[in-house]
Amino acid sequence: MRVYRNDIVDAGKHAQFVVLLAFLVTFLLVRGITHLIRSKRLPFLHDISHGNTHIHHLVWGILLLLITGYLGIALDPAGWQTPLALLFGVGAALTLDEFALWLRLEDVYWAKEGRRSVDAVIVTAILLALFVLGWRFWLDVGRLVGNAFGVA
Repeated sequence: MRVYRNDIVDAGKHAQFVVLLAFLVTFLLVRGITHLIRSKRLPFLHDISHGNTHIHHLVWGILLLLITGYLGIALDPAGWQTPLALLFGVGAALTLDEFALWLRLEDVYWAKEGRRSVDAVIVTAILLALFVLGWRFWLDVGRLVGNAFGVA
């Protein structure tokens, strides 16, 4: 697609675009999986625990952020930019999906206070979409949509 080539690839924003996509897809998958675990519809899906301690997916997100941050500094960025961007987006989604846990320091994922995690993800996704993709991208997409509906 011309818009992707012009506004993402040629603008040098491919890695940032990968972060955004990985972030959004991971958030949706994690929310879906946690709902399935809670509903107990699929017996092979369950929380991860060590003894009596529930290991929240926030832990895996923090580890991914730490690892990708270090590797982004230690490695030649040109060869590793896309895989690190993918892993960073996944780590950010896993971490922000439990944002309410940061604030409350208790498991409020399914409580009313857990909505703060969803709010944090929405704000982050909007900011990423605005800054990563840029104004020109949104103008080009608007033109494409307008042309598709016959609006000049």
